[in-house]
Amino acid sequence: MRKPVVLLGSGGHAKVLLGMLQRCGYEIAGVTDPARVPGSEWLGCRILGGDEAVSGFDPDRVLLVNGMGSLPRDGGLRRKLFDDFTAAGYRFQSVLDPAAFVVDQARLAAGVQVMAGALIQVGVLIAENCIINSGAVVDHECRIGRHVHIAPGAVLSGGVEIGDGAHIGTGAVVIQGIHIGSGSIVGAGSVVTKDIGAQQIVYPARSQIQDL
Repeated sequence: MRKPVVLLGSGGHAKVLLGMLQRCGYEIAGVTDPARVPGSEWLGCRILGGDEAVSGFDPDRVLLVNGMGSLPRDGGLRRKLFDDFTAAGYRFQSVLDPAAFVVDQARLAAGVQVMAGALIQVGVLIAENCIINSGAVVDHECRIGRHVHIAPGAVLSGGVEIGDGAHIGTGAVVIQGIHIGSGSIVGAGSVVTKDIGAQQIVYPARSQIQDL
């Protein structure tokens, strides 16, 4: 039997995840959000309180789902939630929308979220706590590091490597064999045709690169 899940957060990304979880038949044990009143209701789910409310659950009896979204330069809250609760013995559930297509030969680590319309092809490896957002394409044998966000409609051609914490913006295209370093940002609509180092920004259209 599936364990019940606790959803961390109640913002826009969490709303999308809640719909995915419901379509997949998960039991929602509750939702955490320090800005909402404990015991109140949010979209039919019980608000437990802030993130500290998770400690009221046995780590062996629930799974967590990271409802915090990921934006460039957002202070790393999504990463911190994942790392802190993992260190405390909790496990994060990977969530795949029924309308996503993930081949059996792809490998997804803990906490990966694959949204509706996304395509993940053969030989792909995706590390912990990544978001593969709506309509994104991750083609054959790509390697994606921890805490990466592939935004809606982005396309990674075959053999692309993405370092930890990178952000690939909406509608960006990364051609085959490219390496993008840890913490870098590929702006929405960019076309990346050469390797990008760590902690750099690729601007759309002009393909200019700047250190963060």
